[in-house]
Amino acid sequence: MSIKIAFVEDDEIIRNNYSEILTDEGFEVVVFSNRQEAMNYFQTALPDIAILDVGLQEERDGGFRLCSDLRRLAPKLPIIFLTSRDDEIDRISGLRLGADDYIMKDASINFLMVRIEALFHRIEVITQREPPELKIEQHHSELGALRLDRKLLKAAWKNTPLDLSLTQFWILCELVTNPGEVKTCDKLMHAAHICVEPNTITAHIKMIRSRFRDIDGDFDCIKTERSAGYRWLDKH
Repeated sequence: MSIKIAFVEDDEIIRNNYSEILTDEGFEVVVFSNRQEAMNYFQTALPDIAILDVGLQEERDGGFRLCSDLRRLAPKLPIIFLTSRDDEIDRISGLRLGADDYIMKDASINFLMVRIEALFHRIEVITQREPPELKIEQHHSELGALRLDRKLLKAAWKNTPLDLSLTQFWILCELVTNPGEVKTCDKLMHAAHICVEPNTITAHIKMIRSRFRDIDGDFDCIKTERSAGYRWLDKH
């Protein structure tokens, strides 16, 4: 069965070029030039992965709006932004809305393919059937005020659900494994089944902290270790 990629890009030349390249790589590609056209499709059928530009025709942030709507429609769908907008605030905005990766258009096609393949590995992980002997207790874990449900892919802090993307959930699970241990960006990438730049991991960490602080303004359990990575401090 072929893997379907939805590519949303308003520039016709870029749209056609990437569609041809991805098709040559063996993917089934559906293309859209604007947010509404894409959303109409997503409401009737979902791809295996979505690649979005940020600016879509007259909508400067149309891709952000589309990502938000698509994430509500399909919480586990891998989403990549492929864009020329390189401001940190744009990167953080994309990840806050639920994207898994944020790539610049000047990246090579080989670079893009590595990132896509990593996200497809995630699909295999999610859809892999659990062995029947797996006990329900193994799905749930608690660390102080933090509660994780690895089967439902949900987390809660002080009995309040955390609004995390799938990438952020897996990063959090890795952070809290062996509290106090420094987790490198590479290790967090591996845990989240993605292949991204270190600054994308940094943006995800910022978002995870922000989600905790939406619930608890005094939250400070994630410590940055300069040039090394991040560690979870079990303070509760």
